[in-house]
Amino acid sequence: MTSNLKPYNLPQHRRLAEPLLRFGSVDETAVDIHPLRGLLDYGPFGKLRISSVPNPIRVAFIGQKAMIGRLKHLFRELEGKHRPRERRDYLPEYPGFTKIFGASLAAAGDEMTLELPDSIDDQLKSATAPHRVLAETLIGALSSLRVHQHSFDIIFLGLDEKWMMGFEGDENDDFDLHDFLKAHSASAGLPLQIIRGGDTNRALDYSCRCSVMWRLAIAIYAKAGGIPWALANTRTDTAYIGIDYAIRRNAGADNRFAICCAQVFDSDGAGLDFIAYEADDIRIDRSNPYMRKDQMLKVMARGLAIYQRKHAGSVPARIVVHKNTEFRRDEIDGCLAAFSNVPDVELLQVQRSHGWQGVLFSQKGKADGYPSHRGQVMPLGENEALLWTQGDIPTMTPGNKAYYKEGKGIPSPVLITRFAGRGDFYNLCEETLALTKMNWNNDGPYTQLPVTLEYADILAQVVKRMPKLDARPYPVRLFM
Repeated sequence: MTSNLKPYNLPQHRRLAEPLLRFGSVDETAVDIHPLRGLLDYGPFGKLRISSVPNPIRVAFIGQKAMIGRLKHLFRELEGKHRPRERRDYLPEYPGFTKIFGASLAAAGDEMTLELPDSIDDQLKSATAPHRVLAETLIGALSSLRVHQHSFDIIFLGLDEKWMMGFEGDENDDFDLHDFLKAHSASAGLPLQIIRGGDTNRALDYSCRCSVMWRLAIAIYAKAGGIPWALANTRTDTAYIGIDYAIRRNAGADNRFAICCAQVFDSDGAGLDFIAYEADDIRIDRSNPYMRKDQMLKVMARGLAIYQRKHAGSVPARIVVHKNTEFRRDEIDGCLAAFSNVPDVELLQVQRSHGWQGVLFSQKGKADGYPSHRGQVMPLGENEALLWTQGDIPTMTPGNKAYYKEGKGIPSPVLITRFAGRGDFYNLCEETLALTKMNWNNDGPYTQLPVTLEYADILAQVVKRMPKLDARPYPVRLFM
């Protein structure tokens, strides 16, 4: 280090404003950057849509006798008031499910409560493959409820920590109980909320009940078909598509398929459906799968059909595709062929791992109190930029105090690289930043990646465990 270093201007550097969210009011000014505060002030976006969710939302229960008692206690907690014990600068008081969403919760009939026998415990202890025994038992319970599918809207399934030996497979069996259950419930069209106990970090035992209620309430509302919030400022007639892949491990050559998941979002980020494409001839390069032109064309054409089905057959004026690996020439050609009638197509790689890092310094040449501000953009070239989707958001809290969601550490930017398109690159970064606020499976102000890739990753992991992969659209809410 030398003592005569001078600060240098970064003329292309910008800090983007925190994106606004829209809620349940026709008033154009009824927006907020804070998702929970917006829900309290204006109600959910879904109330603007006819019959978006049932009222009441009926809940069925699966678990052993003691677990069902705990699930029903949790269910009753959802209508109570809770004050935050953590994240007090961000987390508002929880006033109760009905007051937030305008729809109440109700326990489905007694026949919708399925009590599992206590003998399961001994069966798991003696089984050579306890994960398979537990999975078969729970799938059987879900199948029993399926015949009464019109009598409930969501299932609460309780998993006790004493069953931990059945949550994952061994090194020769790529098994995850959560994903396995989601795969089967989604195949059957059953909205499922898995709830674990026996651990202080889980919903049943977590100390801050306010935090638990917010997260669970938002997830329930979304799984019941509601839209908690949407993006306020996006270009109309735009479709956002996220792509991810999954490979079945420990499988033979005939069924070691690579699975591509693509989900389509409206211009407001509110979400539509997703489709999956299964193929046995996908190239693998450094552990990353890549598709041929015809394969990518088929996936993108199906994605476009999802959008058209929900928009009276109209074609979007613009499509933005997100992928976490580079677009190869064949994939680019496949996308452009599928979207030949779309005037504006943007193909973007959004990388979480890339080696770039940055620290914010104040004007006095000292490291800032917070290592980064969320929304910073640092262009690296005409079609490449670093975007900080994590960091301090002072406008998120009362009094504009600093709010750093991660709490500690230096946030890494995402690296955005464009492979096709001609739009303003700062606008693309603004859209990407906005889409980090659209994951309804948590109560936080943002996630690191846009929801297109957050959901695509989850979907890919679940879909590879689906018993049968039909060539049809699936509602994203079934996989949350």
